[in-house]
Amino acid sequence: MMTKEYITELKNKGNGDIANLIAAQRDVGSINFILENLGQLPSNFEADFLYNLLNHNHAQVRLNAVKNIGKLNGKSDVERLYSLYENETDTGVKREIVSAIGRQRKCKNKPLLYSFLEDTDPKIICQAIRGLLVFENDKDVEEHLRPLVNHENEMVRNVIYKEYFAKEKTSNSVLPHAETYDFLKNVVVNADVLETLKFVPDESVHLTFTSPPYYNARDYSIYPSYQAYLQFLEKVFIETHRITKEGRFLIVNTSPIIIPRVSRSHSSKRYGIPFDLHPYLVKNGWEFIDDIVWLKPEASVKNRVGGFMQHRKPLGYKPNSVTEYLMVYRKSTEKLLDWNIRSYDYKTVEESKVADGYETTNVWKIDPCFDKVHSAIFPVELCKRVIQYYSYKGDLVFDPFGGSGTMGRTAKALDRFFFLTEQEPKYFEYMQSKQKSQSIFNERKTKFLTLEQFKEIII
Repeated sequence: MMTKEYITELKNKGNGDIANLIAAQRDVGSINFILENLGQLPSNFEADFLYNLLNHNHAQVRLNAVKNIGKLNGKSDVERLYSLYENETDTGVKREIVSAIGRQRKCKNKPLLYSFLEDTDPKIICQAIRGLLVFENDKDVEEHLRPLVNHENEMVRNVIYKEYFAKEKTSNSVLPHAETYDFLKNVVVNADVLETLKFVPDESVHLTFTSPPYYNARDYSIYPSYQAYLQFLEKVFIETHRITKEGRFLIVNTSPIIIPRVSRSHSSKRYGIPFDLHPYLVKNGWEFIDDIVWLKPEASVKNRVGGFMQHRKPLGYKPNSVTEYLMVYRKSTEKLLDWNIRSYDYKTVEESKVADGYETTNVWKIDPCFDKVHSAIFPVELCKRVIQYYSYKGDLVFDPFGGSGTMGRTAKALDRFFFLTEQEPKYFEYMQSKQKSQSIFNERKTKFLTLEQFKEIII
């Protein structure tokens, strides 16, 4: 039986036994298994058989052969690789050829890498750019790469912009990245969110998790038009972007909504809120990261399929809506996540690590919650996952539409701080009543403030 260990043993002999092993195979799967498990190649590795495989009629074999040729410590035959590139029809193989040539890090290969910049495949162009960027402070390379900032492909533009045109951003925060202001910690403000955010300093929030009011679905969320609704949310998330620390996250929980028909002679209207809101967020500096689907039990949602169950007539099918979306965005930055993580001390990082049993997919099966005061409250489990996956202990978590305050209570239970705004007096009072009945708030007393009181504590 052929194993990885056996392949490694033959490889280290360096006497052509791997070539003989491949020659003895009669199926493509076995050849690819050998090639994919060669690992690092020794300096005395006999590689002629790899070049012979460049003529194989199966693209995956050619690709794996090129990958291994790229491991030959700068000794690969560039002419043979380029010859394959010119005749190759598989884009994956072509990309791997460019990568193999780039990995040689040889100045004599620069003209070839320049020629790859003319390819129509953006991934090939990016591979060529990667191969050229190893020649630091090379004026010739820079002259070839800088004009690509105007390339039609966004991947190419972004790489070149970051390399040659992006300037180090000066943070608007006067605090270290992992810290926030004491006057925002465990505070609930009963006021319009846009009015409140005028007084919140730049880069003071680590995570925002919220569920905006659905368009004209509740008495507290009436807007003159759907466009006006989207524009209102755009303003909120522009301000949220300003107060969010660099590279940190925004998670928005929404779902399509149905506005009932006026009469039987009219149709109901369905609005795709998460999809319509998305362009506004991306336009204003939020980078899309993930879509998480919140899956609820069918028994917990309104029955829309009942009529169809009776008549079964095509065109009349309306499935029960058992999902909502958690759209995950990150404040745009040139810095990698590691920079954010390194902002915390070792103890905080270790204590904030997510325990076993975490969700591994983007479908979260969580039962919804029901409350006689608020009709659309967050389940604690939903808040718990978001807060644990996207923040560290001691972070400030923000919800611009505080509602019943579940996000705040969960944040505090997980050793985070929270800042909520809520315009509706009945929900504000409901949160206050929760403080009286739940000992969790006694650990650090929550401040319930009017807008004027909030302005005073900032001053």
